[in-house]
Amino acid sequence: MPSGILYAASAYVLWGLFPIYFAHLAAVPAAEVLVHRIVWSLLFVLALLGARRQWGWLVPALRSPKVLGAFVLSALLLSCNWLTYIWAIANGHVIDASLGYFITPLVNVLLGYSVLHERPRRLQWAALTLAMAGVAWLTALTGQLPWIALVLAASFGAYGLMRKIAPLGALEGLTLETLLLTPPALVAIALWWPTAGFPAPDAATNLLLVGVGPLTAVPLLLFAAGARRIPMTTLGLLQYIGPSIQFALGVWLFGEPFGGTRLAGFALIWAALVLYSADGWFTARRGAALAAPS
Repeated sequence: MPSGILYAASAYVLWGLFPIYFAHLAAVPAAEVLVHRIVWSLLFVLALLGARRQWGWLVPALRSPKVLGAFVLSALLLSCNWLTYIWAIANGHVIDASLGYFITPLVNVLLGYSVLHERPRRLQWAALTLAMAGVAWLTALTGQLPWIALVLAASFGAYGLMRKIAPLGALEGLTLETLLLTPPALVAIALWWPTAGFPAPDAATNLLLVGVGPLTAVPLLLFAAGARRIPMTTLGLLQYIGPSIQFALGVWLFGEPFGGTRLAGFALIWAALVLYSADGWFTARRGAALAAPS
């Protein structure tokens, strides 16, 4: 197996297993878990940068209003995504969270069209139509929009767009994002300290809260290493590993309800992903054929 596929697949497997980890922190309020995730992530990536002596980018980034502005926005999107995900897992919505990451590739197409003025191809339009039909079905079924999935997809899709145009790499970008989020996180910790869950009475909870730092950074670094080594088409197919694992955990480990009527909505979205993946595969094959020597 090529190293790029191994790195990227490992990242998606870890992301897929996140519900098991965060379910053990369900007794800690989601906002508290979020601030710990920010602070411990920063300490972990600073340690990595220190080990690699990789500091040359930091001062120019902090002196650039354009870079800071872009990363303030990406940091807010990331924190919104993290908070929603943590809350969803703690409150028994693992399947809804998986739906958000199934939808994210299609949100990327929509953002490319509306923000970058990219022109979706026919199969991509068909995939978007099927996905919207699936969301409409789930909305009609429950009487409300599947807001967890939509917030996760919109925030992560917009975050991906910001990082696509940002000038920093994965490690440097995560460092700057957590650096910008840490001051308000520390203020929150100080305000909550009299009633906060940290330090917790049991060592396991304390270790889990500290562990969210490396838990956050390691998959991102694996993903970045994989993305540099394999084609985008391959990366696009691998991205379904994470939500597929989350979905399986929601159904079979956490026992969340998943009846036939709800399955119909998911089936429409999965059909949309099949079309989206087929479009990427056909486009890549066509490009390779045109590039081949005659």
